[in-house]
Amino acid sequence: MAPPSKYTPEFREEAVQIALRSSKTVSEVGRELEINPETLRGWVKKHKKRNEPPADVGLSLSERARFKELERRNRELEMENAFLKKCAAYFAKDPQ
Repeated sequence: MAPPSKYTPEFREEAVQIALRSSKTVSEVGRELEINPETLRGWVKKHKKRNEPPADVGLSLSERARFKELERRNRELEMENAFLKKCAAYFAKDPQ
């Protein structure tokens, strides 16, 4: 029997989401979260495998590559937008 994991499923999922949404490498995110980068890379790989659409969705290789790039860019913009909203809320309440 394997030893119990020191990471909860919720923590793993959150770490994977951070890694996927970040413009940083998995290794950089792993170091920031104090997780072995290879452990995080394995979690990301499992997540992608579980959530990957079937390969026969009718997209060519170049279309799939473009789609993945657009998904990455969309995640990045969503993170930037969330950050800007937090900044706006902070400065809106700061009387200076």
